[in-house]
Amino acid sequence: MREKILLGASDLFLNYGFKSVTMDDIANSLGISKKTIYQHFDNKTKLVEATSMYLFELISEGINQICALEKNPIEEIYSIKQFIMEHLKDEKSSPQYQLQKYYPNIFSTLKDKQFKVMQTCVIDNLNRGIEQELYRKSINVDFISRIYFSLMLAIKDKALFPSRQFSMKMLMSNYLEYHLRGICTPKGLETLNKFITSNQT
Repeated sequence: MREKILLGASDLFLNYGFKSVTMDDIANSLGISKKTIYQHFDNKTKLVEATSMYLFELISEGINQICALEKNPIEEIYSIKQFIMEHLKDEKSSPQYQLQKYYPNIFSTLKDKQFKVMQTCVIDNLNRGIEQELYRKSINVDFISRIYFSLMLAIKDKALFPSRQFSMKMLMSNYLEYHLRGICTPKGLETLNKFITSNQT
């Protein structure tokens, strides 16, 4: 039952936001009583925390599986983007922004966990890109990996990028191209341009 509640809550939170979804909404959606939810989670904050960590583990596992395939590093970045967008419902409800605003302690814990996973994945991607001569040898891998993570958080800031002007899909696509054009060699740019062209047609 706990797993069922987490799945149902995740779906509602991602579609409508952590703030607006009530315990009643979750109970009604799952066809169970609110009392059943409270048997597993003491309050909404505990449920939000458990749901956030559940989604984090799910996405981390998916990213690890994509990284294990050792694809072309440029293609790998786009595969991870696609996977995350699908699992976060294109971030319609701005989950990160709402967590940061209404549940800052949960957001802070989650951010630390995300940083560790992203660091491992991004550093590996950068090193393989350098080895394959797709990324410039002169880049500072540690610096780029941290900038990558920082800007990934920044584009989800609704004060900076209001959703009425910028869709998450548009932000992610533009950001990844911006990131890659800054670190690619001529060979890498050729690969990137081919990839973008083939995915537009």
